[in-house]
Amino acid sequence: MKGVKRTNVRWMMVVFLFIVTAINYGDRATIGIAGKSMSGELGFDAAAMGWVISSFSIAYVIGQLPGGWLLDRFGSKRVYFCSIFFWSIFTLLQGTIHFFIGAWALIMLFTFRFLMGLAEAPSFPGNSRITAAWFPAKERATAVSIFNSAQYFATVIFAPIMGWLTHEYGWQSVFFFMGGLGIFISFVTIIMVHNPKDHPWANKEEVEYIAEGGGLVDMDQKKEEGKEDQGPKLGYILQLIKNRMMLGIYLGQYCINVLTYFFITWFPIYLATERGLDIKSVGFLAAIPAVCGFVGGIAGGVFSDFLLRKTGSLSIARKTPIVFGMLFSMMMILCNYVDSITMIIFFMSLAFFGKGVGALGWAVMSDTAPKEISGLAGGLFNMFGNASSIISPIIIGYIVHVTGRFEWALVFVAAHAFLAAFSFLFIVGPIKRMEVKKNQFSNY
Repeated sequence: MKGVKRTNVRWMMVVFLFIVTAINYGDRATIGIAGKSMSGELGFDAAAMGWVISSFSIAYVIGQLPGGWLLDRFGSKRVYFCSIFFWSIFTLLQGTIHFFIGAWALIMLFTFRFLMGLAEAPSFPGNSRITAAWFPAKERATAVSIFNSAQYFATVIFAPIMGWLTHEYGWQSVFFFMGGLGIFISFVTIIMVHNPKDHPWANKEEVEYIAEGGGLVDMDQKKEEGKEDQGPKLGYILQLIKNRMMLGIYLGQYCINVLTYFFITWFPIYLATERGLDIKSVGFLAAIPAVCGFVGGIAGGVFSDFLLRKTGSLSIARKTPIVFGMLFSMMMILCNYVDSITMIIFFMSLAFFGKGVGALGWAVMSDTAPKEISGLAGGLFNMFGNASSIISPIIIGYIVHVTGRFEWALVFVAAHAFLAAFSFLFIVGPIKRMEVKKNQFSNY
């Protein structure tokens, strides 16, 4: 009907995804805030805590393909709710390990962190799926950059709260607070997450606007009874990993995440050991590049959608920020040639800004994942990306151990930024939605 104003429920959805993602990263950070007090009280040494920290990443990677399959089989609403609810339960339960004695406390902490990682596995593929359903292509990168930027913002939001709770009420309170908050948000999912066509707050004009722009508004529509494709078959994985475009995207995301995990894990250690800063200074200075990454992330998404509106080309719109952002992030190598802390933070801030600009992998995934198996494709994408959370910190540690310094570690990280740019430029090819051959793997 002419003159009816289009609703904007899709932007409420992306704010909700931002909140969920911030809680997601806040839950991951609990062990970093509470770990010192916890290990002191329970007698865990550094090696034991290392296994506890790695347990999450191992489970998170293992859970990507099953999590993606569950999203495709049962839809975003149910799986997203279960994911948030159960990862929050396992977060909360970590606050109870002091009830166990000796080695059992360590075993239970490892188990709860592992189960939390499994439960979180569908979260980012779910974000990608919801974005693909709710946003036309010309707004998708902005939407993805908003919820993706929550990973930088989570530290600013939750670290002070968790630090205060630990000081005032003990380390257990951190897990109770974050777990309880997540359980509450999981029930908000029931109200917020719907197919665009079924959402009680979205009018027909908004749904048509999304659909005309390439949004998959009927992604979770119930399949007709008796239809052969009731869910993705495992053989679809072979189609995904044999597709040159998807392989290039997966390789690019692995390389981009090497930069992410360097800043999360090794950058504070670099400031403390290589540059001799005290812990208080490290905490303050390490936050500056994180803020720059947040700004870069929003800027990259807005710029990408601007390019799409101007050029009409997904390839130009997505690849340009990724390639230039990754090349810009290589400026971290300049830290090897300066001694001033100010200049080091300046170059690292520029590098993290570039990384933020180029972190459009989930937007590309929303643009390219086959409609029938978008969850599975996103799970495989996230599995490749988060494999770097296991591999790259170990390699960086080995480089620092052998050389005694961080120079070659910075070169290692910067080389991955270059490889990410190379992958999107020369391997990915034209960016378009992949079509699957539905009957090719009927026996799988």
